[in-house]
Amino acid sequence: MTNHLKLADSYLRLSDEEKKYGNESESITNQREIIRDYCKKQGIIIVSEFVDDGYSGGNFERPGFQAMLNHLAAGKANTVITKDLSRLGRDMTESSYYAERFFPEHGIHYLAPGNDFDSMGDNLMAPFQFAMNDVYLRDTSRKVKQTLDMKRKKGKYAACPPYGYRKAERTTDQLVPDENTAPVVQRIFALAAEGQSCRSIAKQLNEDGICPPLKYRVEFRDNFTDRGAARASDFWNYTTVKRILRNRVYLGHTILGKTRKVNVKSKKKLPVPQEDWAITENTHEPLVTQQQFDLAEHFLSENTKANAANPSFRHSIFGGIAYCAHCGAAMCSGGSVYKGERKKYWYLVCNNLANRTINRCQHGARIKYEDLLEIVRCDLNALLSFDEAEIEQITQEAIQQANASLGVENKEQTLADIETKSKRIIKMIERAYRDNAVGNLSDDLLDEMMERFGKERQALEEQRQKLLTDTSEDQSIRNAYTLFFDIAKRYSHIEKLDRDILHTFVERIEIGEKILPKGQKIASPRTSYRQSIRIFYRFIGEMNGEAIREVNKAVNL
Repeated sequence: MTNHLKLADSYLRLSDEEKKYGNESESITNQREIIRDYCKKQGIIIVSEFVDDGYSGGNFERPGFQAMLNHLAAGKANTVITKDLSRLGRDMTESSYYAERFFPEHGIHYLAPGNDFDSMGDNLMAPFQFAMNDVYLRDTSRKVKQTLDMKRKKGKYAACPPYGYRKAERTTDQLVPDENTAPVVQRIFALAAEGQSCRSIAKQLNEDGICPPLKYRVEFRDNFTDRGAARASDFWNYTTVKRILRNRVYLGHTILGKTRKVNVKSKKKLPVPQEDWAITENTHEPLVTQQQFDLAEHFLSENTKANAANPSFRHSIFGGIAYCAHCGAAMCSGGSVYKGERKKYWYLVCNNLANRTINRCQHGARIKYEDLLEIVRCDLNALLSFDEAEIEQITQEAIQQANASLGVENKEQTLADIETKSKRIIKMIERAYRDNAVGNLSDDLLDEMMERFGKERQALEEQRQKLLTDTSEDQSIRNAYTLFFDIAKRYSHIEKLDRDILHTFVERIEIGEKILPKGQKIASPRTSYRQSIRIFYRFIGEMNGEAIREVNKAVNL
């Protein structure tokens, strides 16, 4: 990629609220036309387009935006263009960070023609523009909340329909039974009323090939991103069944406001006390009677064992991150009390082992939840402690490893060798022509030698070009490591690993088999063991490949 060419990634974004109010000036089509017209006039080449349709500007964990960052890290563009600053985002702090720090520091030219913003210019009005976008975000959030509150008071359903229901065709705020899934809900309540456990019900549904709620939404109802669709499990589990049995929407009541966002800029939701829920009774057709619901609730309570462990461990932060290394299934959470112990231990287990009776994973992975938390936390803190020299060292090691896989461990030396061989061939060609001129080499033999020398030179040139291309791949690796550690600089030390931090740094974790001491068949909570764990970080992948880690002996960094 030559420096004088502006190769641009165009970024388009439209929130659900903007689509709802039909703001044509902000439509994806309009943004695209404005950017293309601007680039045509400025002589900028658009190499890729990234779109986040239906995503709020309040956070930057958007699939299109993240894909663009990966594209930039690979060195495939040197310019980013949005219609205006609000399309980049509406959070004042994050938008300013990317526009005025991140892009310039990574050699990326950022342009927002709608606001006359140029990251290479002075941009005196930029702070005010970022502030106004932030005000718009808060005002929109307030209006949305008021609209939802009004619908709740009238008993209208303002959320995604629960499993077993769909929205009516004539009015989208009225629930009606879904002919495909309502019988499944009724079956779940009937089995629970017989005293069957949630785990037993889940196994029966899996054996009968019943599509679970999220998978059903992905395949038949809602539009999901690839990342969202990947989170949809093919199997029922204890938690999914329990959530249905506890949901009073199946009695015909509308229950909203169970959670609330921390603030307008956060995706994190907090539970709302039950007394503060917005409940409106008899708003739609029930799927079960009050008697069936109460009976299922009774047996559900009877089957629930006392939990002495920390309740915060009930909700795994590893959803969509941790997978079984053997079969690829998601890791689900569970708990058990070891013989002679009073404390309950929470763990993650392969979903194909925990919730299936047929086609079960033969090597189902399992690990204590606390152990995995500590292993990942320590691994992250080790990365956060790297200084500039260490970051440069591991970047070079990654480049060398990539080169080794291509059989080009020392590019500079290989390029020098190619140059030496090329010069030697040129000298041989000159000598052949001199010998031919004085009669020491026939014309036929000269032609034969020229053909052979030509092929050798062509092969050397192809090898040289490939090495030069690999050099651009080196830059892609360097850009990816720079991007990762620039984000890491925002953290000095992680005392407690939460879901937000985990998803910021980690793409995937694969849990393998345990390696127990000789003669030991199970891993006791009182003893250490070794286990295969692979951590794939965002942008940079694995740091150490497959690692056999000491569990229960994680160092407190």
